[in-house]
Amino acid sequence: MYIKPVYSLKIVLLWTRKYIYFFFLLSIIPVILYDVVGLKWLYLPWLPVGLIGTSLAFITGFKNNASYERLWEARKIYGGIVNASRLLATMVNDFITNEFTQLERSDDEFLKIKKTIIMRHIAWLTSLRHALRTNKPWETIVGNKSYKEHMGTLEIKEHKFSLQEELEGYLTEDEKEYILSMTNKQAACLNLQSKHFKKLKLEGLIDDFRHMEFKNLIGELFTLQGKVERIKNFPYPRQFATLNLFFVWIFMILLPFGMMHEFNEIGHSLARDENTNLINSLIAKNFVWMTVPISIVISWVFMLMERVGDVSENPFEGSRNDVPITTISRAIEIDIREIIGDDKNAIPKPYANNGDTEM
Repeated sequence: MYIKPVYSLKIVLLWTRKYIYFFFLLSIIPVILYDVVGLKWLYLPWLPVGLIGTSLAFITGFKNNASYERLWEARKIYGGIVNASRLLATMVNDFITNEFTQLERSDDEFLKIKKTIIMRHIAWLTSLRHALRTNKPWETIVGNKSYKEHMGTLEIKEHKFSLQEELEGYLTEDEKEYILSMTNKQAACLNLQSKHFKKLKLEGLIDDFRHMEFKNLIGELFTLQGKVERIKNFPYPRQFATLNLFFVWIFMILLPFGMMHEFNEIGHSLARDENTNLINSLIAKNFVWMTVPISIVISWVFMLMERVGDVSENPFEGSRNDVPITTISRAIEIDIREIIGDDKNAIPKPYANNGDTEM
């Protein structure tokens, strides 16, 4: 996730430079045909073009609002995961005791039980973020060289290391083998967690009430998992995205045809002014060429709005605009391992950002 106040103009221009080149061609060709070749009939009234632009602004605004809502919902869900994880750690700390058991455990044995649960929870977080980083065919970063070059140059940990490598040290070999054999690996982690709580109940380390609270928390984690999976696996409706893109291009193609006659008329009005000097008169006669820079700027603004909506609608793909689930997961691991009193030397350090982003 990009964490500086604003993107630099250089980054934005590099990101959209190919569009700018194309906008130049779209605008200069009609002006050449109109002013140089002399096809003075080759223009459109500004009113219908302006109406299309006004309608497009509303449509693009709708898409950007929907895209932002997906991004913000994803961040709120991960905020819920943070809270549920801390609650799990405190419950593990306070609920698992010798109060109801006939065979008392030592503090070291309790720490081992607590750590097993917490490390399995971290395995769930790890499995979940690996699932969320899986590329989907509708995502922006897939096959987009320009996006990868300027906006997606981050090192994505889930693409660099396999899930099997990242689970090392968090699970037993049998548990890891079981989880990796499942289709939904994060659900398999919660299933193991549920079975463990049942075992603790049978051993008398937790009573019925505490077991039910643990089960409720497992249910909450399943709910949060389902919410992020819904966002990941269900894209912003393609019909809306497709129509919006088509309308943007229709408007940008028609834009210079609607502007060049207007600028030409303004130039003729200036040229007829008796107070206009020679230099200004020459400028006025060629005022139609103002169509080119103005068309480029307007087209660039609308395309930039379209692209911003695109890069916001998939909040887990691993770009600079996404929810930093890797960083959040590491922060959760640090918090919950500290809560149960794990060895501070064994607890990993927070991920360092690369100066302007965090993942």
